[in-house]
Amino acid sequence: MAEPDDTTLSVDICVIGAGSGGLSVAAAAAAFGRQVVLIEKGKMGGDCLNYGCVPSKALIAAAHRAHVMRSCGRFGLDAVTPKVDFQGVHRHVQSVIAAIAPNDSVERFEGLGVRVIQAAGRFVDKATVAAGDYRITARRFVIATGSSPFVPPIPGLDDVPYFTNETIFDNQRAIGHLIVIGGGPIGIELAQAHLRLGAQVTVVEGMAALSKDDPEMASVVLKRLRDEGLEIREGVPVQQVEGAAGDIRVKIGEGDAAETISGTHLLVATGRRPNISELGLDAAGIKYERSGVKVSQGLVTSNRKVFAIGDVTGGQQFTHVANYHAGIVIRRALFRMPAKVNNGIIPWVTYTDPELAHVGLTEEEARARHGRVSVLRWAFHENDRAQAERATHGHVKVIVTRAGRILGASIVGAQAGELIQIWSLAISQGMKIKAMAGFISPYPTLGEVNKRAAIRHFVAFPGNPLVRKVIGFLAKLG
Repeated sequence: MAEPDDTTLSVDICVIGAGSGGLSVAAAAAAFGRQVVLIEKGKMGGDCLNYGCVPSKALIAAAHRAHVMRSCGRFGLDAVTPKVDFQGVHRHVQSVIAAIAPNDSVERFEGLGVRVIQAAGRFVDKATVAAGDYRITARRFVIATGSSPFVPPIPGLDDVPYFTNETIFDNQRAIGHLIVIGGGPIGIELAQAHLRLGAQVTVVEGMAALSKDDPEMASVVLKRLRDEGLEIREGVPVQQVEGAAGDIRVKIGEGDAAETISGTHLLVATGRRPNISELGLDAAGIKYERSGVKVSQGLVTSNRKVFAIGDVTGGQQFTHVANYHAGIVIRRALFRMPAKVNNGIIPWVTYTDPELAHVGLTEEEARARHGRVSVLRWAFHENDRAQAERATHGHVKVIVTRAGRILGASIVGAQAGELIQIWSLAISQGMKIKAMAGFISPYPTLGEVNKRAAIRHFVAFPGNPLVRKVIGFLAKLG
């Protein structure tokens, strides 16, 4: 690699973006002895560490404790109303970020042998990126610039204060009535968290809340949230926003159904858009759309020297997807292996209470592709550990072919994000339902719901005439 005072760098791999995916590529490439430049104009760790997964789960954890305090009467304990210290909650969230940040820091990556440039990166031609005072050429480039909150052009929105997922974790004061525009996972997760921290919360969604999930499973979550006191308005477009700090008014609906919701604070959670506008993609000959950089199944752009991974490709926007993409790029760029993305094995989780998790095909998708399929279910209330924990809402739903091939699985209930992992393994390895029915699950655990669902595939066997004849014949043999 060039000397530190040299402004022209020629390396093996240049990564633009130090979020989860970019960091994974940089660390792995450096570990294999490659010369790596990592470019980041913002915070190391990207959205996940600073504005997304980490702070949101820390906030949800605090909110969960508040809910436990209010609802512990069913365990024979005196329920209490918690006194929420919002500055304390803020310190908790920031301390979690601070605890993880060293793993993603400039110092750590420089210690791994990665040259880190803290500036915006932009292609100036098909083989060169400019970043600050530097010009970088590389054998391979990796675009890992992630995504940012999408703010729709709602009339009046620019004239009122509002949060996005990048700013709401800076709040240190109690919220009276939070209006959330957007009923996707981000909006719903943050809505429940603030509800449990003492706010009144109204969610406004122009279509259906949690619309990307199986409606059967999403309905369980939405009913629980409504029972808890969350107001969710579905199928109502937002027409206008007006007001000022502490007095926000959102006009929804159309015609005679139009009405105004008044609140103290506003959160806009209407999705995300890829960070591509400042990359100079045209100069690099890289094709893109509004949804993101266009890539092949091997994550190669129209410029064969350039890969793109994670949110910037416009696909599933999850940290684990970016890390999965990073592994594919390493296999292709370093080992020349023909690795390709398989979206069918990617799980996702919505961290509400109850949680909602999925991997593989939904029931609707499975029927469209395979015709006749079997749907296996097992309810949490049939699980002894769930009864002991008073966590009986929800169920497992598994889709299999008639021959027992596992096509997809969804779980709604306590710890669904943990429970879905065994189905992720099964689908990624092409396992059949027999394997899931045959493993030994310790008792009493929530994990038994997975095995019980799998056993449902064989429930008709005892009544099968052929099976009964075979057993009868074997009995005659002594």
